[in-house]
Amino acid sequence: MTHDIVARGATLQEAFTEAVLSVFALAADPAGVAAREVREVRAHGPSLPALLAHWIGECAYLQEIEDFACHTIDLAVFETEPRAGGEPMRLHAFLHGETRVSQGQRLAGSSREISIRPVADGYEIHLVMES
Repeated sequence: MTHDIVARGATLQEAFTEAVLSVFALAADPAGVAAREVREVRAHGPSLPALLAHWIGECAYLQEIEDFACHTIDLAVFETEPRAGGEPMRLHAFLHGETRVSQGQRLAGSSREISIRPVADGYEIHLVMES
């Protein structure tokens, strides 16, 4: 099964956050999730699509292992300028939500396609997720 997700934001950070919240929403409606707990997630990548794919993978792992549902996300670090050494792009996020009793729904398995583009009022991300 595939899921098409389109996320937009006035900034690249907002678009990334909306994209990941949309992926989490495939498993649990964020409106029904309380922000009782916080989880930290970090990701690195050599390009923007790779950074987003790695972040989605880390969030999927958290949801799979802890059955964590996300309500909101705060980005503490969002570095997208190339740097020497290691992975040139990185992010560090705090996910606010709660651990829930699984109802058999999981995050979509993997991102098959990711496109990130500037638009007139910010950025647009298109994800094709495969479960």
